[in-house]
Amino acid sequence: MDDQYRIETRSIHAGQEPDEETGALMTPIYANSTYEQDAPGDHRGYEYSRTGNPTRTDLEANLASLEGADYGRCFASGMGSINTVLNVLEAGDHVVTGNDVYGGTHRLFTQVYEDYDLDFSFVDMTDLEAIEAAFRPETELLWLETPTNPLMSIVDVERAAEIAHDHDAICAIDNTFATPYLQRPLELGADVVSHSLTKYLGGHSDVIGGALLTNDPDLDERFGFYQNAVGATPGPFDCFLVLRGTKTLPVRMDRHCENARTIAEWLDDHPDVSRVYYPGLDSHPGHEIARRQMDDFGGMLSFELDATLEETSEMVSSTGVFTLAESLGGVESLIEQPAPMTHAAIPREERLDAGLTDGLVRVSVGIEHVDDLIADLEGAIEAALS
Repeated sequence: MDDQYRIETRSIHAGQEPDEETGALMTPIYANSTYEQDAPGDHRGYEYSRTGNPTRTDLEANLASLEGADYGRCFASGMGSINTVLNVLEAGDHVVTGNDVYGGTHRLFTQVYEDYDLDFSFVDMTDLEAIEAAFRPETELLWLETPTNPLMSIVDVERAAEIAHDHDAICAIDNTFATPYLQRPLELGADVVSHSLTKYLGGHSDVIGGALLTNDPDLDERFGFYQNAVGATPGPFDCFLVLRGTKTLPVRMDRHCENARTIAEWLDDHPDVSRVYYPGLDSHPGHEIARRQMDDFGGMLSFELDATLEETSEMVSSTGVFTLAESLGGVESLIEQPAPMTHAAIPREERLDAGLTDGLVRVSVGIEHVDDLIADLEGAIEAALS
């Protein structure tokens, strides 16, 4: 399906056609490990499901269409996709990335790839001068998140990509929080987009997956090599579940955004909340950049309580509608405390320097009735701090 159709239409139809043999409307789950060949080396497009699977092919085409990409590759998890980007680097290369990058990404960078002689600089990605100053002759990759996890900082993708390209480096961005429905980084100059399909694209907290999208044929060829050689590929049922999820992405994201905006405004007036991190608020320092590069402000927000680590832990453990759990992007609302949960891998001093305080709470706002969500948060805050 070509780009003349809007994203709401492409999310349902792109990359998929009714099955030629049966007319089945939905992409079948091709639960095969191997495929018949007509002669040695003469196959019909598929030979082994680690290398390629028809269900995965449809998902990759669907995601590529949504991101406005020529190429898509799917992986067994979001971390599998990030790892594949690092696979194209070599010992001695340098990476510039954010100082509040997702904890799992931070762990991969510092506890895995530093052992393979990759070097990483963690800087404030909202400061373009700091990004520029961090580059070295050996810098090969600029790794971005926007909005960031969990402080919802906004990075100017267009300007950051220009800096990377001025230094002949790849600009890659984790677009999980925004999804292609709200933000399309390739249009802003990024070279690679990464997704955790586990989150909004799957949308129902029942699948793990990752994806890389690009318009660069050389990068895609290298990603495809590592996808096959390393073998971190999703199974056909996982791909089917994500294809089911992308069909409702636009309607879900509209409700996520609406609910999150209402809750952020309520929290902003709460006496026990010292700060709200949501780019949809006029007071957010990245609000104008977000307005320029996003179509809405997303379903993720964080807020800081005037509370200790223990009081904050009690608060996030006291909700009834919000579920205390890691992850995000499902139809149900989740709540978590980054310090002992998603960002526990970051040393405490480094975490505090990055603004990840003991009183920080992150919420993935679901699609329940917003009045029930607000009442739930109000009760939990009162129970912990009264």
